[in-house]
Amino acid sequence: MPKKDTLLVNAGRRPEENFGLVNPAVYHGSTVTFPTLAALETSNAAPFDGVHYGRTGTPTTFAFEEAVAALEGGERTVTLPSGLAAIACALLAFLEAGDHVLVADSVYFPTRRLLGGPLKRFGVETTYYDPLIGAGIAELIRPQTKVVFVESPGSLTFEVQDVPAIAEAAHAKGVAVVMDNTWSAGFYFQPFAHGVDVSVQAATKFIVGHSDAMLGTVTVPARLYERIRGAANGFGYCAGPDDCYLGLRGLRSLSPRMARHQENGLKLARWLKARPEVEAVLHPALPGCPGHNLWKRDFTGACGLFGVVLRPAAEGAVAAFLDGLELFALGYSWGGYESLIIPTEPAKLRTVTPWPYAGPSIRIHTGLEDAEDLIADLEKGLARFTAAR
Repeated sequence: MPKKDTLLVNAGRRPEENFGLVNPAVYHGSTVTFPTLAALETSNAAPFDGVHYGRTGTPTTFAFEEAVAALEGGERTVTLPSGLAAIACALLAFLEAGDHVLVADSVYFPTRRLLGGPLKRFGVETTYYDPLIGAGIAELIRPQTKVVFVESPGSLTFEVQDVPAIAEAAHAKGVAVVMDNTWSAGFYFQPFAHGVDVSVQAATKFIVGHSDAMLGTVTVPARLYERIRGAANGFGYCAGPDDCYLGLRGLRSLSPRMARHQENGLKLARWLKARPEVEAVLHPALPGCPGHNLWKRDFTGACGLFGVVLRPAAEGAVAAFLDGLELFALGYSWGGYESLIIPTEPAKLRTVTPWPYAGPSIRIHTGLEDAEDLIADLEKGLARFTAAR
């Protein structure tokens, strides 16, 4: 098995099938024609394998899916038009009216909105759990529980979960474990080696890496492929070939980009932790972050996305801090080459575990700029914050 850097350069790439071209072509297509009735019927018998109809994929799609599956240590991947579509597809493949799902209280807000909106109307019940529950999740599993949905670390509060312990407890009762693995990009955490059944990513983030495409992935072992592919096809999900091509382009440089995100993120996090304006830095690679020891055990690295809790301040102080930043743009995504920052309000999103901080909080996505320049920008912002307190 090649090492990950080598795999990322070569997975899903077959120049001999593309006139020697290094990258696969972008195939645009809806209708696929067949030379004979027998060929048409053969395609109908296995609609999820090979080129059958545009919605089920083209050679561009399949190249991207092959590469992502190799990255995450799975066997098959299904592409979706966004990360949220991937989450919805993964859940809908397992849940029906009367079922119950357990979800980390630190979950991505659009996931919570999906569970409290459409899935609730469809008759699916959700229970949120403490992200640090570990093996204790066994006590929350009911006969109707079909899925435990894990997001580790949480994308606002960054608790790292004991995924192997959760998976062991879930599997003992026949429950599937679905994980949002976007924070690690599938690069720093191998979900299937830790007991996960289904790994979801917003490939929009680190995999695409250039803030110019919407894309989601669901990666599974072969035994679950038809279930996921069938759900995606049944709901009409279809990722565009251009976006899949951009995902492939991003994968090729994922390793050096993730290394730079990690390096810059740790420099900023350590600098911020020493600042008097800062009450806490929520970075899984730093001691004191909830689940830090689990991160050391299970992850091979960290991206540049982390949280910061500031000291209590007067209204308007956060705006003074953020509005004058020159290198950090205000924007809700992350994973691209550029640095981003947003204010966050975790207390309003949690229903089980109380948020322990009184001061305002922010989330930082550390991009690929020079770390010293980023620190200088934050230093000026903190000076404005202090003046407005």
